[in-house]
Amino acid sequence: MMLRALGLKLILVLGLAACAAPPAPQVQLGADGRPLQTVYRISPVDAPRVRQRMQDGLNSLRQQNGLPPLTPNSRLASAAATHARDMSFQSRPWHWGSDGSSPMQRVSRAGYDGMLIGELISETFENEFETVNAWMSEPETRQVILDRRAQELGVGWHQDSNGKLWWTVVLGAPGRGADVVASTPSWDGFGGVGF
Repeated sequence: MMLRALGLKLILVLGLAACAAPPAPQVQLGADGRPLQTVYRISPVDAPRVRQRMQDGLNSLRQQNGLPPLTPNSRLASAAATHARDMSFQSRPWHWGSDGSSPMQRVSRAGYDGMLIGELISETFENEFETVNAWMSEPETRQVILDRRAQELGVGWHQDSNGKLWWTVVLGAPGRGADVVASTPSWDGFGGVGF
């Protein structure tokens, strides 16, 4: 009888132990004692959330600086995605397309008839949060994010098989036409740099 009760207690304890949460994965540390970076992968299912988090991050920074939020624009997103793929193809982060196109030409080709405010680009293994923080730490890209004229944005990226991300964010203002961009003296290039 005592042996049976002990056996039932042992089964109960083992059963409860099986229900417990699995142990947290061990973080691998490098020679410097810091965690080794893991590859951040974006699946098609994650794409809408990633796009929203990028937008929310940029809007949070704008709000902290007394600026209105940016709203998504599908034409700007198309121009951004096209350029992200093209930067990967060219294997370099820069504002010129492999066909020689400028950001202005790309947003126009995508059907955007507003004013291009700027283009943010990045070649990185970092996620959307780290990328926004990197942009905010650089005066040129920070200026684009905090441009008072910006009202809309398009977020695009391309991920290589090794996990490298090519980010592009295009900011615009609706209804002003591309000719305004050329005459805007404060517009110095394309308002972004690659990291």
